[in-house]
Amino acid sequence: MEREELAAWLRLAQTPGVGRATARRLLAAFGLPGQLFTQTPQALDAVLPPALAEALLAEPPGWADQVERTWAWLQEGADRRLLTLADPDYPPALLQTEDPPLLLYAHGQPCAPWPAAIAVVGSRNPTPQGLAHARDFGRAFAQAGLTVVSGLALGIDGAAHEGALEGAGAGQLATIAVVGTGLDRVYPSRHLELAHRIARQGLLLSEYPLGMGPLAANFPPRNRIISALGQGTLVVEAALQSGSLITARMAVEQGKDVFAIPGSIHSPQARGCHALLKQGAKLVETAQDVLEELAPAAVAAPRAPAPAVHEAPVDRRATALLEALGFDPVGLDALVARTGIAASTLQAHLLELELAGRVARLPGGLFQRQASA
Repeated sequence: MEREELAAWLRLAQTPGVGRATARRLLAAFGLPGQLFTQTPQALDAVLPPALAEALLAEPPGWADQVERTWAWLQEGADRRLLTLADPDYPPALLQTEDPPLLLYAHGQPCAPWPAAIAVVGSRNPTPQGLAHARDFGRAFAQAGLTVVSGLALGIDGAAHEGALEGAGAGQLATIAVVGTGLDRVYPSRHLELAHRIARQGLLLSEYPLGMGPLAANFPPRNRIISALGQGTLVVEAALQSGSLITARMAVEQGKDVFAIPGSIHSPQARGCHALLKQGAKLVETAQDVLEELAPAAVAAPRAPAPAVHEAPVDRRATALLEALGFDPVGLDALVARTGIAASTLQAHLLELELAGRVARLPGGLFQRQASA
């Protein structure tokens, strides 16, 4: 992209009052932004209200600085690109949506042709089992040749990205992180190292200009990009009031499949998934359930073997305690009642199982048996 072309696109994107729908209408009427800004006020008045036409012919505040910043960012490496609606590498799946981004900032591996992908989303405050599910499913999807799309958020998103990076083969686009900030920022900051790994093995993507911070209003709209890039959307864990349910709704509106992993009826983080299942989402227990729906060819292809898990042996006493735990979160008092074991002795046994990776300690003094135990 030449600097003059970049300046024209940024000017259109930054003009006050010109949203994505208005920008697309202008492009349809006058062609590329370079042609748009040569129009007379009278020509623009035929498409826009006079006040908006006047705003379009004036330089937006901070436009020159944004051009300079973006141009400098693009020159830092071939792994940085700005995709416009007119770019042949723009993702076709987004072009088919009602509200495609005007611009997409991309940092990472080449993305065209865009790969088969699955969106994986969920709670920022998951249970340990939810984190394990997200990582395991992400790894299995990558091993099957699917790119994992998520939002780089804490919790399920980060675990899904991690799993995809672990499972991807050489040269594979492991994962796409669609973020709600400019690509010169990483939010949350604790995912800085993860973002660097994604840039090396996958792709960071944003519709927001450089310098844009983590504004709460920017995160729900980016979910439409996550759902559009995936052939389907998997919700691992979610509360009833969750951004993940927004992503699932957008997937349905885009004609995509929605999958949900069920959880304990007592867990707040499972209620969003249960609500989706009641509404017709597909219940899945393994990554294979999703792959059989989305990628039958990938299911038949050989996949890398899962790493061996070396678990500590469990004696009969521990086996009885695991059976008493079940798979729902449970408190110490309830376990005392179920087992008849003194609380102090029970705590010692639970600590042993926790250190062996067979029991997770949850907030509120609860314990939960891990699925592999």
